[in-house]
Amino acid sequence: MHLPGGPSAHVDKFARDLLPPPDLWPVFDYSAPHLKDYPDRINAAVTLLDQAVADGFGDKVVFHYGEGSWTYAQLLDKAERIARVLVEDFGLVPGNRVLMRSGNTPMVAACWLAVLKAGGICVMSMSLLRAKELGYLVDKAKIRIALCEESLAEEMELTRAQKPDLAHVAYFTPLGDGDAGFDRMVGEKPSGFANVDTAADDVAAITFTSGTTGNPKGAMHFHRDILAVTDCWPQSHTVEPDEIIVGSPSFAFTYGLAAFLTYPLRYRATAVLVAKPTPDLILDAIQRHKCTSLYAVPTSFHAMLQIIDRYDVSSLRKCSSAGEHLRVKLYEDWLRATGLKLINGIGMTEMLTHFIAQTAEVPKEGATGRPVPGYCACILDDDDNPLPPGNRGRLAVRGPTGCRYLDDEERQAKFVRQGWNVTGDIMEEDAEGWFWYVDRSDDMIVSSGYNISAQEVERVILEHPRVFECAVVGVPDEARGNIVRACIVLDDPSRASEVLAEDIQNYVKAAIAPYKYPREIKFLEVLPKTQTGKVQRFRLRQI
Repeated sequence: MHLPGGPSAHVDKFARDLLPPPDLWPVFDYSAPHLKDYPDRINAAVTLLDQAVADGFGDKVVFHYGEGSWTYAQLLDKAERIARVLVEDFGLVPGNRVLMRSGNTPMVAACWLAVLKAGGICVMSMSLLRAKELGYLVDKAKIRIALCEESLAEEMELTRAQKPDLAHVAYFTPLGDGDAGFDRMVGEKPSGFANVDTAADDVAAITFTSGTTGNPKGAMHFHRDILAVTDCWPQSHTVEPDEIIVGSPSFAFTYGLAAFLTYPLRYRATAVLVAKPTPDLILDAIQRHKCTSLYAVPTSFHAMLQIIDRYDVSSLRKCSSAGEHLRVKLYEDWLRATGLKLINGIGMTEMLTHFIAQTAEVPKEGATGRPVPGYCACILDDDDNPLPPGNRGRLAVRGPTGCRYLDDEERQAKFVRQGWNVTGDIMEEDAEGWFWYVDRSDDMIVSSGYNISAQEVERVILEHPRVFECAVVGVPDEARGNIVRACIVLDDPSRASEVLAEDIQNYVKAAIAPYKYPREIKFLEVLPKTQTGKVQRFRLRQI
């Protein structure tokens, strides 16, 4: 497939060949002044990192982690050495996919940049995924190289045993200074690396997102996309070189990748990476490093509120909320406790990051915001026609990024309608162009910032020997936004008990990522259904 940006640098054409047909792509708009002048050849890692060092930021701290820290120059040196290992020892050629599995650490950030420098394609995975889920990613993206934090080896080794095509699995420590095998390999390489001259429209990353049905979908992003998102949201939510950024989302979320890697590098700022971003550890990091900017999901803000009076957070200047709906009460409680406004916004994996957000002043409390510069949005009816202000419908958006699913034309055709990316959110646009969140239009459950497929959880629960029938829904929760509720009909209703409910919960935790387990279980004699046999999920939410 010929795309703008000149000939591809990819030798391995797998991802390029499995892009959706161009007639199924959304409209891509690069007409905004800050988006018009990208060159045809872009390697995002070079722009983000090499250029920062060339511009004189080499001695500046880019990451704090625990008791250690890395400068921009140290990050560049590590990324170059990693790229050498990938190419010289693992045989990576441009276009190969590399799976990365880690918490938020400097080493995984260096790995991500190294893969791009070598012309590879980054596939980040959440550290909580089990071997079954990792195996699906390996198969779907045809991955033969995996880089994994040493502490997460157990599920990775199970995956390796099940996937013989996974030829190279290497383990590292968070700062790359331990005795892990990959640490030693990297340390033995000389610095310096000849960056691959990738096309602006070469695939740089595949991010997997759980849909409402079936297996996770792989969203493909180009090198140009990575730069575009760093140049859009910061038009309204600025990122300054003197900022010290901390927060909760993982690099495996595009929100976390932007917040702690691409935004800081693009604007030569500093990020504090927290291994396990619990409320107390985030607040401690703010106090210790005098952090200025906090990025988190509403669940994390809610949890921090309970203990925030134990910490000095006076250094904070900006607080950004995304990943799930921000409730007005949480906004007001946070403002009362800190004097700071939570800046609301919405993004999604397919779009890479924010496309609607509030400005720092938060002119309309409770609104999600307006389209960030470079994007436009509208509300569609059930026939894909734009609705006038004052009507509720499906949120649609377009701009410099958009949906391109890996080898999934059916899903692509559902997500992209009339050139718009249709997000699955029900919203309303007011007369002044502000968008207000209403609900989700599908069965996706967003809990604590995690996207959870109801049907995936249902499939696991139905494998339990005592379960006859099951339906999973999301129900509102003050702390988590929503929680997973499983409504279960047993093979023998007389066996219903708290012990069995706990057993089912543990069964789910053992089979898939633990954050997906049903925090609430309701045993029913029958599931409410329509005359055609469809489960009435709205009734299950009302129980």
